[in-house]
Amino acid sequence: MIGLGQEEYYTVRGYQLLKQNKELITPAMEDYLEMIYRCCQEEGYARISKLSQLLNVRASSATKMVQRLGTLGLIKYERYGIVNLSDKGLEIGHFLLERHNILGEFFELLGSEESEILKQIELIEHNLSTGTVLNIKSLCDFFYDHPELHELFLEHKKL
Repeated sequence: MIGLGQEEYYTVRGYQLLKQNKELITPAMEDYLEMIYRCCQEEGYARISKLSQLLNVRASSATKMVQRLGTLGLIKYERYGIVNLSDKGLEIGHFLLERHNILGEFFELLGSEESEILKQIELIEHNLSTGTVLNIKSLCDFFYDHPELHELFLEHKKL
């Protein structure tokens, strides 16, 4: 299972930041911020070429989006250089990855087809309220704390 232990789950600060900036941040921007955050976690930075490859977009599209995120103060970027997140971008990126992982856990616990999980996450993650995501996290935690009930659910699902 995709595991997020309690020690890895933070307060609702990320949710508050996202709500505060919701009017400014589009779903596409969220995808970029999440991917930049992932790259920065792995390599310490991101590059336009890597972003365009990972997000299956043209480099010119990635450049335009990175510039837009820069004007919002969410990233630091120099032309032809590396991309890093600002403090604000880092917090939002962390939240976006947490939200993504929570949904991944949820779909796994539901017994969803592994090949469909990523697609389902991408289709719904931008449209869920903070409260719903927190409720999903709570349900996942409940099933982790009570594996016997999770097994009962999976058995019930087979009926």
